[in-house]
This record gives sequence, structure tokens and C-alpha cells, in this order.
Amino acid sequence: MKTMFLGIDVGSVSTNLVLLDREGNLVAKTYLRTKGRPIATIQEGLAQLAEKWQDTVKIEGVGTTGSARHLAAVLVGADIVKNEITAHAIAASELVHGVQTVLEIGGQDSKLIIIRDGVVTDFAMNTVCAAGTGSFLDQQAGRLGLPIEEFGNLALRAKNPVRIAGRCTVFAESDMIHKQQMGHRLEDIIAGLCQALVRNFLSNLGKGKEILAPIVFQGGVAANAGIREAFRVALQSEIIVPDQYDVMGAVGMAILAREEWLKGNTTSFKGFDCAGYHFRQSGFECQDCPNGCEVIQIEQDQAVIARWGDRCGKWSGLKAVGTGA
Repeated sequence: MKTMFLGIDVGSVSTNLVLLDREGNLVAKTYLRTKGRPIATIQEGLAQLAEKWQDTVKIEGVGTTGSARHLAAVLVGADIVKNEITAHAIAASELVHGVQTVLEIGGQDSKLIIIRDGVVTDFAMNTVCAAGTGSFLDQQAGRLGLPIEEFGNLALRAKNPVRIAGRCTVFAESDMIHKQQMGHRLEDIIAGLCQALVRNFLSNLGKGKEILAPIVFQGGVAANAGIREAFRVALQSEIIVPDQYDVMGAVGMAILAREEWLKGNTTSFKGFDCAGYHFRQSGFECQDCPNGCEVIQIEQDQAVIARWGDRCGKWSGLKAVGTGA
């Protein structure tokens, strides 16, 4: 049985799972749409990995990240849970020697991470505005009747990119429509949009920050050639896109899980069989004090395995008791 480490990144748009071997090489990955069903999607990803690897590998460490990282940790029995900033920074530092800046744009948020001497010294996140995220680009590609895979490549053919308002998705879309009605070439409009979204990213997240090379671009939007070129021009620097750009959060957590194993820690992984377990999530509002905390509860086979969301710890302190109380 080969020793492997499992990394899981559960976001609002995608859920990614990867397997790394003892040397840190990526062995397998799955990229799934979350579709508002994180539990089912995590189990689907585990089932896909189990189909090929269950009988040949032994998972010695598991790490989870993403907006549903705590939920994922409870479901699979994770050994380490970290936020997305840490996960992406670890992966970039491992795969690109000396990286100093990480640009990360996912389905519904974006991040800028500043790294110096292997340590995160500053970061910024945008989780409020969707301008420039993968979901917005998908929407615009669909409106124009273009496959998202071709959207960015068209921008590279632009002769005279037009100026598009990029600070707001509503304004950007209306500006694109106006430019189309004026008769501008589609390539010039798309290139203008890419440039506008990069300006928005740098002015919002990069304000007051020193962006130094090597610069790594990761997240699903890193596949967009138009956005990559717009960053290259705006920053006047090479933009490095790792081979595993779309699953870097999961890669970072697998790396951290491997580090825990190297320290001699044993794993709490429940095994690939948890892909078939019956989980149920529910919630209630605690009435024991004026805080009125909204408590999330997870049950496995009718036994409560975790609760969180309370401020005082009354309910979360009862997790994993398996009593339903």
C-alpha cells in the first residue's frame, strides 16, 4: 500500500480533492462543481478517488480548506484545517521557488497574498464584489455565446482594446453592451474587459502593497489567457501559472497534512467508506441567552458528530459525543 495524503478545498463554486505521495508529487485530483451541495459533492469526490485508489493507497493525513473547511473536516476526519490564504500560500511556495506574490481568482472571490522569505506578510481578499471572478466571466461568455475556453484567447487577438468600466459587474456588462452597439470588434471588447478587471483587482486588493516577482497566478481564472496577459502588461512582469493552478488550495492542504505525518502524528481519516455514510445537516437558534446564536448541527447515522456557530461553546463543546443530545 502506497502512503498518500488527501487535500480538500470546498468553495462556493467548486470542490477540489487531490492526492499527494510521500515525495509531494500530485498523483490524482478531482474538480467538481459544488452546486450548493457541499456534503454530497465531497462524498462524490471521495467516491471518484476511491474507485481507483482505495485498494492501493493508505491515507496517512488529511487537510481541509475553503469556505466549508470545517464541515469537510467533520465529514472525513481531517487532521488539519486552515484558511484559504494559508493553503494557497503553502502550495505556491512549494511549487514555485522564491515566490513573492500570489494572485488567486476563483469562482466568487479573489485574493492577493504577499510572501517574503517564505512567510505571508500581507494579504487582501475580495468576497463582496463578483467583478473579475470566474462566475462573472462565465456569465459574460454565455451572454456572448462563447465557450469560456475561447473567451480569453479572443482577447489576445485584439487590435485596439476599448475601455470598459470594471469596478462593478452591472456597469461592466452595460458598458460591454454599449460598446457592442457602437460597433466595436468583439475581440477589442473582451480585451478591454480583461484589462478592466485586472485594474479593478490591483486597485482594490493591491493598493499600498508592493507586488514583486516571482508572481504566481492561480485559481480557475488563471486558465483565462486574456486575464493572464492583462496582468503581465499591468505588472510588467512574467506571470507564472502552475500546472495545478485550479486545485492549489487542495494541494496546499495535502502538503500540510504530509507535514503533520512527518511529525509523527497519526491520521483521523475515516476512510473512503465515508463517501457512503448518511450525513444530515440541520440548525437551530439557541434561546439560552440574548445572543440567539444560530447553531449548525451535523449528524452521521442519527448521531450528532459536530455542532458549531455558538459563541460560548455550550453546543460546540458537545461535538463528537454521538448521543444526539
